Formats: sequence, C-alpha cells, structure tokens
Amino acid sequence: MDVLSEILEGMRSEGIVTGRFTLSAPWGIIKNAVEGANFRIATGRPFWISVKDAPPILIEPGDLIFLPHGDRHTMMSSLDAELIPFDDLAAGTGNVPDITRPLAFSAGGGGPVTDMYTGIVLFRDRRRNLLLSMLPDIIHIHAAEINVSSWFASTLKCFVEESIACQIGWDFSAARLADLLLLHVLRIYLKINAETKIGWLRGLGDSHISESLRLMHKEPHRAWTVSSLASATAMSKSSFDARFRELVGQSPISYLTIRRMCLASEYLISGKYRISDIAEKVGYTSEKSFTRAFRRWAGVPPREYLRECQNLSSNVAQDGGGSSSSGRIL
Repeated sequence: MDVLSEILEGMRSEGIVTGRFTLSAPWGIIKNAVEGANFRIATGRPFWISVKDAPPILIEPGDLIFLPHGDRHTMMSSLDAELIPFDDLAAGTGNVPDITRPLAFSAGGGGPVTDMYTGIVLFRDRRRNLLLSMLPDIIHIHAAEINVSSWFASTLKCFVEESIACQIGWDFSAARLADLLLLHVLRIYLKINAETKIGWLRGLGDSHISESLRLMHKEPHRAWTVSSLASATAMSKSSFDARFRELVGQSPISYLTIRRMCLASEYLISGKYRISDIAEKVGYTSEKSFTRAFRRWAGVPPREYLRECQNLSSNVAQDGGGSSSSGRIL
C-alpha cells in the first residue's frame, strides 16, 4: 500500500451532515465554522464564496468546492447581496434542527435559482489529521478545467439524496460514499498542484523520501533512526537527512513522532487497548515515555485527550451536527 493510501485508510469519516438548499436570487449566507470538512456543489446559477474574509471566488455550476478545515465562510448570489446567518435563514423557512433527518429548504428573493448540494464529513480531531492539516482553506475544482462536472455532480447529488431518502442502510452507504468523494478530490488536487505541494506531499514525489515515508507508515513501531532510514533508502545519513528536511519541512524523527502520535490517538479513541499496549504498538518501551511524547504532541496526557474527544463528539451531536453514526443536520 502506498503512503497516501495508508493515510487515507486512517481518515474514514465519523459522521455525515447533509443538506440541499434551493436558493433564489438575491441570497447571501454566513456559515459559521464547523467540526468537519465541507463539500459543496451546485447547479443553476453561479454563486460567490469567501472563506475567512478572503477575496470572493466565483463558483460556476458543476464546480466542486471543498473546505478541509470547516472554516467560517460566506456564500452569495451576488457581491452586493445581504448576508444572513445560516441558522436564521433556516429558521425563517420553518426548519428546526432535528438530528433524525437531513435539512432541505428553499429561500431567497424569487430570482434565478442556485440548487446547492452540501455535505460535511466529520473526522476525529481533524485539526491534528496528518492529511487535512496540509491542505489549504479551500480547494476549488473547476468542472470545465478537469471535465468532472457530470461525475462529481451526480456522485455528490447521490450522496445527499441518499441521506434525504433515509432508506435502510443509508448511514453506511453515505459514509462510504463520503470517503470515496474525499479520495477523488484529493487525487485531483494533488495532480493539479504537483509542483506546489508542501510538506510530506512533496516527499511523495521523491523515490528515496517516499520510500522512507512508506516504511515509517508501515512499521511505526520499529526503532527507526536517521541512519537506519537512510540505509533502507540507499542514501548516506547526511544526504538523506538534508533531503528529507528540504522536502518535508521537518526532520525524519519529528515526522515519525507525529505519525506515531496520530496512530496512537486512533488506538486510544477506539477503546480497544490499554495505554501500555498502545505505547508498545507505536514504538515506545514504556508507558511513561509514551505519555510524555503524547503530551508534547497533544498538549494533554492520553486519558485527558480521550475525554476531550468524547466530549467533542457529544457536543456535536447535541448541537445537531451529527455523531459517529447519525450526523445529518447542516
């Protein structure tokens, strides 16, 4: 399995939030930040989007936009449209948040229509996700540029419609479809930005560094050193260390530590292992040394980290933002 596949394998979604909004011009929405990654695609009229007060971007029908960090953003039919908080807009259409069903409504001034399909994919502690943390605030995939209009439009519509229909097994089906959508978005993004990738994404393009990344992902428990990684990739220690730092932006051992901690957090949240077992699985000879390393990475010791993640999942569900199996309100 290649490095990107290894990372994606550990990124399966924890919940899904879906919606379909029929918006007639003029319309404008302020959407607060969410604990998830946003997909949006629309048919009908173009619209504008601004993420975290950045200059607005025009989104054409069939374009796909992806907000990896779930940042606050505004969307509008025109640059002079009045902006209304999303919750107020939904309430004005008679919709009340209900975790048992998706959210769909029509709103706006009665002019030309933008039919928007949306999905928010929830991940455990997305802020420390090894892949999402490397992505920009917004990924804009142009339908005409890469000829994905029909494929993405139909797939994302199916993703949303599956949840709206709430047929038997829709939770599982929609969750796996969300994973597939994410995979294709990332493939396209990496292809388009082959020359401007940063961090370990750049490392994937170098055969020696890519091999070292593969080894660290395949066997994170091994007592890797700069010397042993250099030897495994047929490079001298100094050349390997310099090349790794140049491409990845950190030392090999720093990267290995982050890989181990991300993996440890997954083991921890699964509830299947004792902390001493997790320490051994990610390459630490004692629970004490693992706890120190984990605290440096997360800011809190393992048990407190677990409580924070459990509280976050509970709060998201209570707010109508989804849970590990039934997040459906946008």
